[in-house]
Amino acid sequence: MAIKRGFRFPIEFGAAFPKGLLLMGELAPLTKYNPDRNAVPEQMIDYDPKTGEGSAQPLWTATVTDPHEGSDGKGKRASFDIIFVSPVQPIPVGEEIVPGTGMRMIELEGLTAEPKVMGQGEFKYQGYTFRATGFKGDNSGAKQPPADPGAARPSKAA
Repeated sequence: MAIKRGFRFPIEFGAAFPKGLLLMGELAPLTKYNPDRNAVPEQMIDYDPKTGEGSAQPLWTATVTDPHEGSDGKGKRASFDIIFVSPVQPIPVGEEIVPGTGMRMIELEGLTAEPKVMGQGEFKYQGYTFRATGFKGDNSGAKQPPADPGAARPSKAA
């Protein structure tokens, strides 16, 4: 089969989430599991040493709620985590719904979906792992070069 396990399908935000997404707090680095609770947390990167695939960029995570899933009576699947692949932490734009809570409506850019079997035992179902490169309207540096590239880097004007 031409499609390998773990393939991520690019998808438009509006097709995946017709009613948008609600961010439930702040982004955090996605950290590796370590059984030693006293160990310093290590942030995961987008790289698979077995296959050599990945962008080698840091991974970030955020919990979101999909209002469309909740309206269809599938409340247990309405909240999930989104993984962000970005060199710096993406910053959501727009006003908080309730000030101080971090809850805001968001739109994602660079969205991909990876099919995955979810659930346990006889209660398995088809789900998706979503990844994004950032938020629409974010200008924190995650998607644009720094303002002063320095003299060593060639400019586009030349």
